[in-house]
Amino acid sequence: MLRCVLALCLSLFAALPALAQRVFEANALRGELVLQEGQNALLNGRPAQLAPGARIRNEQNLLQMTGQIQGKRFLVHYTVNGFGQIQNVWILTADEANKRPWPATPEEASKWVFDPTMQVWSRP
Repeated sequence: MLRCVLALCLSLFAALPALAQRVFEANALRGELVLQEGQNALLNGRPAQLAPGARIRNEQNLLQMTGQIQGKRFLVHYTVNGFGQIQNVWILTADEANKRPWPATPEEASKWVFDPTMQVWSRP
């Protein structure tokens, strides 16, 4: 009985990193973001706007206030709303940034295949 409990605990412990994996939306793109004053930003070197109610999550997946990271450059996954404004941002950890390829443009995303369970993009 003790062995069964120990085996169960070990298997749950081994699964913790997979459970802690962040979930990114299938329409998220990878880019470089610099937040400026107010709702202004540079996305991949081009002027962009944060949407009203935009959510920015830091490397620990906690909501981040824009004033605290203003002027800093981050590699991110992001989504845009119907007006082309940045809606959701996930600041990537070094592991996430180096782990797997991720589309940087809608054109790339339309040609690649996304596995939402594994959070992996693959090029056909």
